[in-house]
Amino acid sequence: MTATPNKPGQTPGLPPGGYVHREPSLLRRALPWLVTAALIIGLLVLGQALVENMKGRQKSFSIYFVERGWVRFLLFLLAASGVLALTSLLGQRIGMARTGRRISYAAVLGDQLTHLFLILVVLVAVYPLLYVLIAAFDPRNSLFAFPDFENPNILYRSGLMPRLDVLSTENFAKLFEGVTIPGWQLLLAGVGGASLATLLLLMLVGRFGRDSVGLQRTRTWALRVVIVALAALVLFMTPAQFTGFSNESKFLLSVRNTLFVSGVTGILAILLSTTAGYAMARLRFPGRFQMLLFFIFIQMFPVFLALVAVYKLLTDLGLGNTFTGLILAYSGGAIAFNTWIFKGYVESLPESLEEAAMVDGATRWQTFVKVVLPLSGGIMVFIFLNQFIGTYAEFILANVLLTGVEQWTVGVMLRSFTTGQFSTKWGVFAAASTLGALPIIALFYGFQNYFVGGTVSGGVKE
Repeated sequence: MTATPNKPGQTPGLPPGGYVHREPSLLRRALPWLVTAALIIGLLVLGQALVENMKGRQKSFSIYFVERGWVRFLLFLLAASGVLALTSLLGQRIGMARTGRRISYAAVLGDQLTHLFLILVVLVAVYPLLYVLIAAFDPRNSLFAFPDFENPNILYRSGLMPRLDVLSTENFAKLFEGVTIPGWQLLLAGVGGASLATLLLLMLVGRFGRDSVGLQRTRTWALRVVIVALAALVLFMTPAQFTGFSNESKFLLSVRNTLFVSGVTGILAILLSTTAGYAMARLRFPGRFQMLLFFIFIQMFPVFLALVAVYKLLTDLGLGNTFTGLILAYSGGAIAFNTWIFKGYVESLPESLEEAAMVDGATRWQTFVKVVLPLSGGIMVFIFLNQFIGTYAEFILANVLLTGVEQWTVGVMLRSFTTGQFSTKWGVFAAASTLGALPIIALFYGFQNYFVGGTVSGGVKE
């Protein structure tokens, strides 16, 4: 039997594809189970140490102790794991009978146990959000739920669940005290709300039904109406409409200020990063490589290291305590990262499209505007939303540059609710946090595909 000669550049003894499949070793297959066993043993040792440490200490009146509660929790995990072991066995047998292929029981059981662990992680992560939401409706101005030792329900007896019989909208009402809204703004808000409801309904129809061209056009127009209505409300809302004397009565104004600053910053980020990113991707000029390295270098340092320099520069230019100064500071910090993102995306586009346009007589600028930008809608939306969300949640720079309650953004306003040593407004803080998070949730849910697509854009080159 004659051996097949290797092609030039191919390693001798390898098949034509150059890849030989090897089964994982016994140690590699056992490694996940060993790590899991080590984690379980570590948790048991930690639990035992905590139990020994608590012996002899006086129990707090505000903490509900369950005798040997950790044992009960472990027994619950063992029972749940036993149920999953039985269902995994049934699933394996049914799957083998239906497909006629061999299915590993260990793989099925591992998937089931992984799902159990992820469910527990999700419950632990969601519980604080639920607690803050309930605290927003609690008028007693407290974030703490003391145990009700007489209640038969374990959730109330342990203090995990606040009392639901005292909930009201009093905290939310304080955020709208003294707010005067003209009729035309109410009409504009109604039109925007109706368009948003229509957009959500069409999104559900498109997801569960047939997504036709007509539905796509209607969604596009509904989205445009929502954006125009929101922009008009943000631009024409004035501090004179807020006549309340407390900080919480100006919360809606702080939302307006944040939307204005974040929106303008997002637009400037698109203008700066698209032009700079295209130049870095397509043009060859002296200092290009050094500038790209500099962009990477400045990303290593946190923004607050330049806080003193930014504050001194803006005050010398007469831009202290102005939205213009804050927008310029945000926009300057966004150039490096967004330029790299857009540069990678442009390099993934076929350069032959631009060459064909220039052969037809288009200039470099016309090629950029009429060829590259129309193909970059997704990445531009990603840059805008990434910058919008980043500046919406920013606190340090806004707290230093902006003074006066009428200039505050959402982060600074929330901080003002917790500055008093004996007058912390926890209920109002929770209500304001809930309302302030709604724009970000709506943006992220509505444009989550752009986040996912924009994150990996430019990962594959031509």
